[in-house]
Amino acid sequence: MSPLLIVVGGLPATGKSTVAAELARRTGFSFLRVDTIEQAVLGSTALTPPLGPVGYVVARAVAADLLRTGVSVIAECVNPLAVTRDAWRDTATAHGARLLEAEIVCSDPAEHRRRAETRDTGIAGHVPPTWAAIVAREYEPWTRERLVVDTSRVPADEAAAVIEAAARPRR
Repeated sequence: MSPLLIVVGGLPATGKSTVAAELARRTGFSFLRVDTIEQAVLGSTALTPPLGPVGYVVARAVAADLLRTGVSVIAECVNPLAVTRDAWRDTATAHGARLLEAEIVCSDPAEHRRRAETRDTGIAGHVPPTWAAIVAREYEPWTRERLVVDTSRVPADEAAAVIEAAARPRR
């Protein structure tokens, strides 16, 4: 069976990283987190934020290597623009992989804000965006099918189970 690329996107502080990490534990798929890649780049170069597409370009290149060898991948990133979404789709297509796009949302603004203001990203040196930056962020509406999971309604383990179920090949 062909490998699977699961792209877990959504605004910061919606629970993407938590859900994606749980999904990786459940499936054994490789897990790429763009924030981790970007922080590693910042920590090893003289570059300063914002990095632009660097984290996405590196993540897609690593995902391509994994997919090419038949390894399924979970890529976690904000994925805010049609161009970033298309690039992930193109990566899957170019390497014969199936694609599942999942958008993680938190439909409760008070809970989303609480998460943004209290979270620990688990990445040394990483400074997450403020609530003001999150609500001001450019985030284009989706124009194609994707799985939407609302983490204000289901906990991370159930969200991961929903994505895992959607990832199963249809017979």
